[in-house]
Amino acid sequence: MASLQTTTSGLPPIDGIFRALADPTRRRVVERLNRSPASVSELAQPFEMALPSFIEHLKVLEGCGLVRSEKIGRTRTYQLAPEPLQLAENWLAEQRTLWERRLDQFDAYVMILKEQEK
Repeated sequence: MASLQTTTSGLPPIDGIFRALADPTRRRVVERLNRSPASVSELAQPFEMALPSFIEHLKVLEGCGLVRSEKIGRTRTYQLAPEPLQLAENWLAEQRTLWERRLDQFDAYVMILKEQEK
């Protein structure tokens, strides 16, 4: 498995992915791109912010690898890149498994204590 803290195999670091997803505007862009690729103007349309500010959000998403863009003529189109999302999902699944195991162990310990009190 690729390291989650460093760039290996061309995958972006997990920190950059979560940092990018910490912003609500960028999460909404990712949600929008789940449906289909979109141009910058399509993506910017629901947000009340200056286009240069919105483009900075796209640069953050592209910088950590969550989206890819392609310019055809005068139109730049963005699409999701699934690999970084999979990396984040795998990290979260590992954390969930770890905590479920710990809670199961705690539950078993509490049950032993209850049995000893009888």
